[in-house]
Amino acid sequence: MLDHVVYRTTVTGSENVPTGGPVIFAGNHISFLDGPVMFGAAPRPMHILVKQEMFKGFLGGVLTASGQLPVDRSGDRAALQRCKQVLDAGRCVGILPEGTRGSGEAADINGGVAWLALTTGAPVAPVAILGTRRGNEHLDSVPPPGRRFHVSFGNALTLTRRAGESGRASMDRAALEIRAALAGHVQDSIQLTGQPLPYAEAPKDLTAVAGTPADDH
Repeated sequence: MLDHVVYRTTVTGSENVPTGGPVIFAGNHISFLDGPVMFGAAPRPMHILVKQEMFKGFLGGVLTASGQLPVDRSGDRAALQRCKQVLDAGRCVGILPEGTRGSGEAADINGGVAWLALTTGAPVAPVAILGTRRGNEHLDSVPPPGRRFHVSFGNALTLTRRAGESGRASMDRAALEIRAALAGHVQDSIQLTGQPLPYAEAPKDLTAVAGTPADDH
């Protein structure tokens, strides 16, 4: 995998990931490499949302064969249903719920990940990804070979609807809890590794699907 062959990746917290049953991996998003790096570092196989434009030619065949999920970034309810099917089958889904590449601090996230957690009962494992972009590097920059990446898996949280709580209230609460868990885990990982987040280059542009797909794979 590129995260171990081209780059040096330190992985921590694998023991926090449930060893069986469905899991939603929710990672922060700072670089187009985040999806592949999370995929390669995870202790369990996962299906990651990848923008549908990537499913062409040889790369498209590789993505399809490896079980990755195409998604229309303008809004794709079908992608949510595909993720639900994967989770209902006891497998894992990887999502970058911030909605677009930015500073990666998880100041806001997409509501689709909350819908999946509540609908399927799958625990959400926050994933902090650091080093794939640094400082004022451009959003499309490619890290030089040999760079150190850090991937940390936090404690998984399970969310349920409360008695008397409306569907919308449940969604809003679950999204806040997931955002807080991811943001807190990212900050803890920064303290642990000494690797800061990059500077933000663009405002958030959240989509209506389960989360932004991996920009490349």
